[in-house]
Amino acid sequence: MKRYWSRLLALVLVLAIGLIGCSSPDSLTGDYRQDTLNVVSTLRKALEITEDSPDKAALQAEARQKINDFSARYQRAGSTSGLSSFTTMRTALNSLAGHYSSYPNRPVPQKLKNRLEQEFQQVESALKRGA
Repeated sequence: MKRYWSRLLALVLVLAIGLIGCSSPDSLTGDYRQDTLNVVSTLRKALEITEDSPDKAALQAEARQKINDFSARYQRAGSTSGLSSFTTMRTALNSLAGHYSSYPNRPVPQKLKNRLEQEFQQVESALKRGA
């Protein structure tokens, strides 16, 4: 009887770990258009925040997480990789992630902010066109 319970417990643990491991922990829904707009909104908030704001670290951490989640979900998706909105979005994400990695304690330069805003506008217009 003891052997039966230990096997049953082992099976339950394997199933629980398997289900937890298969779940998607990212903050994205799977709808490319909506996810892209949400990431753009989060990144804009992170770029607009002032240096002396108490929420600066939290917003930057959220921005980094969104960048990672977006990249992980859509990088290998064949349905999105050819879209102009995706390639422009990846350019913007790579630029901001590169700044956060190289200069974590420095503010984002105005020149980079302007370029990112231009790219975000291009992404939004491409999404409206369906591209």
